[in-house]
Amino acid sequence: MKAPNKDLPFPLENYDKLCFLKNVITNPNIIVGDYTYYADFENVANFEKNVLYHFDFVGDKLFIGKFCMIASDVKFIMNGANHLTDAISTYPFAIFGNAWQHAMEGKSYPQKGNITIGNDVWIGYNATIMAGVTIGDGAIIAANATVVKDVAPYTIVGGNPAKEIKKRFSDETIAALLKLKWWDWDIEKITQHVQHLTGNEIEKLLP
Repeated sequence: MKAPNKDLPFPLENYDKLCFLKNVITNPNIIVGDYTYYADFENVANFEKNVLYHFDFVGDKLFIGKFCMIASDVKFIMNGANHLTDAISTYPFAIFGNAWQHAMEGKSYPQKGNITIGNDVWIGYNATIMAGVTIGDGAIIAANATVVKDVAPYTIVGGNPAKEIKKRFSDETIAALLKLKWWDWDIEKITQHVQHLTGNEIEKLLP
């Protein structure tokens, strides 16, 4: 039996509310891995609408790994949202031009870096990921969470601001999974092991 076709925009027959995300993205500054899916209550085109303040002139990127699961209304707040925080005023005078056009000469708005989502990450409904955050492989982001700092691999976080709820596995198992990197296997090997990947006996996946 063949694995699902990673190049299909809509892998579920007669259902257009779930897509393999890389096949519907148009922004070159959003880079998505194979088999990562996005499910939306209304229209999968909403994904790019929810990558907010993502201006070309800023140049930051959103990286999302393979086999991620992204729920409806997840938002990514990019660096274009940043204002000065160490100045007397946070107001963006310069963008309005006229006599204010030189307000930012010799200054720059804060840059927190790219957003990087690892592999096999589940991001729940209406979560918000802030600029500069890295989410490790295998992490779970709870619904409605606001993630303002990095999330370690195989960690569940929730709340606003998001805090660690628990590790999914022991440190020993997490280390073994990070070494295994099953998402980088060829698809035939992944297909061969899907029953083991949906179980909890890691030894069945080890060489």
